Amino acid sequence: MLYTGIRRMYDAAEKKRTVEKLITLRKQLDKEIPQKTACNSLLLATWNIRQFDKSTRKTESLYYIAEIISRFDLIAIQEVKDQKQGLEKVMSILGKNWSYISTDVTEGGPGNGECIAFVYDTNKVSFKNMAGEIVLPQELLIDDHLQFARTPFCVSFQSGWFKFNLATVHILYGKEKEQLERRRKEIETLAQFLNVRAKNEEFNYVVLGDFNIPDVGDRYMRALEDNGFHIPDAIKKHPTDLGETKHYDQIAFNLHLNDTMQIFDEKEQRSGAFNFTKSVYGVNDYEEYLNVMPDKKVTVPNPDKPGKNMTVKEKRTGEEAKSYFKSYYRTFQMSDHLPLWVELKVDFSAQYLEDLKNEEKNKDKAKSKKAGSK
Repeated sequence: MLYTGIRRMYDAAEKKRTVEKLITLRKQLDKEIPQKTACNSLLLATWNIRQFDKSTRKTESLYYIAEIISRFDLIAIQEVKDQKQGLEKVMSILGKNWSYISTDVTEGGPGNGECIAFVYDTNKVSFKNMAGEIVLPQELLIDDHLQFARTPFCVSFQSGWFKFNLATVHILYGKEKEQLERRRKEIETLAQFLNVRAKNEEFNYVVLGDFNIPDVGDRYMRALEDNGFHIPDAIKKHPTDLGETKHYDQIAFNLHLNDTMQIFDEKEQRSGAFNFTKSVYGVNDYEEYLNVMPDKKVTVPNPDKPGKNMTVKEKRTGEEAKSYFKSYYRTFQMSDHLPLWVELKVDFSAQYLEDLKNEEKNKDKAKSKKAGSK
């Protein structure tokens, strides 16, 4: 993390707040997120950062986002806006050992001008030269004619001994009956498509992102789990909305490893949804932002034109300001989603040596048996 840019912040109040909040945020991260290791584990995360750009965010918010990202080794980010200015600023704060791979912008209404990106620490994670957006063949098109509203992105990575294809998604949202059914079909079709690939290739697939799954027991979750993907209970128990009631984001696995190679043990490893509002942009912090939150627009009679109205701006105060801060302002500074993360074991050296040892034992037994039969 490069903090030198904080010295150049021209707003004295923002500079002071940024330093104090970063100290608080770092303490929370130290407490809740496992320490990074050189080679034993991989801290994998997914985070829908609401309309992730630079224009609507204060500089302090970009530092908080970068601080959180820095605690993981590899993180999928949804809702990156097309110019990527917010992402580029965060990358400059993270430092030279960080890199990212992203899609092109998804055009059209459902696409919302968004990109999807993987941000990773190059000291820990290697890009394995395969990246592509998932385009369905004719026979798998949703309702016989539709691609995904926002195209999933699949990239091949390696960390330690673990080689895997990582696919991230931002599944269609909507409350209308047709949209709800299409959401289910998108999840189901994606899982089926990747499950076939995983079997054919005998390779490891991990899919993560914003599935817009309200509850772990609903039909959207079943569409994922009934089609070849497994989600550990330790991940399922963490809601990822700010109200901590919805399970929109998930991390699911379709693995082809030796039986002795277990990447996640629910008794030994950890997962969680990091609630940054304990340190930054908490509900009661709204008073600190009264002077920077945008004014509301109200319609009033025009004194210069009888019978006509005009639009003016007014400051929000009291409970109105608090409500706006809680439900709107802070979600566009940070997000309306919490980052979901999991700690994976990626050092299989001990298991590999044990497997080799057993192979040699079996060879010796076979030789002895053959010699005894002569």
